Amino acid sequence: MRASRRAALRGLLGLGGAAMLLPHSTRGAVMSAKIAAVEAFPVVYPVVGRFKFLETPDGKPGGRASVLVKITSEDGAVGWGQSVPIPRWSYETLETVTTTVRKYLTPVLIGRDAFDGDAIQAEMNHAIAPSFSTGQPIAKAGIDLALFDLTGRIEGKSAAERWGREGKGKRKVVLSWTLNPKTLDDVERLIAEGKARGYRHFNVKVAPDPQFDLALCRMVKKLIPDGFLWADANGGYDVETALAVAPKLADAGVAVLEQPLPANRLGGYRRLVQQKALPILMDEGIVSSVELEEFIELGLLDGVAMKPARCGGLTEARRQVEIVQRRGLRFLGSGLTDPDLALAAALQLYGAYDLQYPAALNGPQFLGASLLKRPFVVEDGSLAVPEGPGLGVEIDESRIPELLARDV
Repeated sequence: MRASRRAALRGLLGLGGAAMLLPHSTRGAVMSAKIAAVEAFPVVYPVVGRFKFLETPDGKPGGRASVLVKITSEDGAVGWGQSVPIPRWSYETLETVTTTVRKYLTPVLIGRDAFDGDAIQAEMNHAIAPSFSTGQPIAKAGIDLALFDLTGRIEGKSAAERWGREGKGKRKVVLSWTLNPKTLDDVERLIAEGKARGYRHFNVKVAPDPQFDLALCRMVKKLIPDGFLWADANGGYDVETALAVAPKLADAGVAVLEQPLPANRLGGYRRLVQQKALPILMDEGIVSSVELEEFIELGLLDGVAMKPARCGGLTEARRQVEIVQRRGLRFLGSGLTDPDLALAAALQLYGAYDLQYPAALNGPQFLGASLLKRPFVVEDGSLAVPEGPGLGVEIDESRIPELLARDV
């Protein structure tokens, strides 16, 4: 507790970040940093506009729940991470992530070497066991990002430098504007909003109504004939509907179809891939590289819509990107309406690995606040990859109370 209070006091006095990393110079070949404290801050970001996954169960506008994770080493170095639960997309909630980090993951982290990633992953997977795949990956992603930030700051290296990707990727990531209109009458206005902010590419939420989906995609393609159009069903079609609508979506100008079926309809995925009407991407169905390798061997997908939050953080997400690239499949970048640190992590990954398609990172589109000292700014439909060590961004701790969820 005293270590935690000292860390909080240092942050409030402006002693966090790079200034705290001086004892950890890169003088030695082997880096080490024992974890002294892990803190979880449940926060809720205000939402701008309508995004169906951020609505309350009764359909009212909600906020974007998130858990900031702060890890402090015994020498006072600090790393920040972020978990981004969405109950309407996955089973993890603000409450489950907070209690999992505080009660189950923190005890196995204290005293561990932050640089011993394999041991930490094993301990976390022992504390929260898997079911079909990684257990509570969104909660674990916050820890993974904080460790990546901490160790990167200690080493004084950016993500690209640590991954051996310096100069191989890109410094800006082109974005895609998300459309989830309630009626077709909303489409022209929503596209105009995206264009006004410099967006040239659009991703649409489809399913379960194929007639509405086709009309939507035809309208979007007519309004942005040269843009990349990406349809995401979030598992909302049944097999026969997906097989019937895929060729029609292709004719309407859709370039790829993401997660057309529920994650456990594996036979249906094989039929869709064999149909070859559209490239079929998996999202919700891929959590770890174990099932990714298995599904590739079974011929169930043409690529993956990556989300670091979905698969437990950057460590596993990077592994999956390399698998997909090695196998000659498509890698598209997506997110979970990521704010701040989660957004920084996605940008680091997609930039370093030279993402070839517009990224559906819609945090800047739907979120109305930031806890960063220098918030992200969309310029000409793109976001710059953060520079500097770790995740490359700095949290303003003084602003956390503004968004803190008091009842968690």
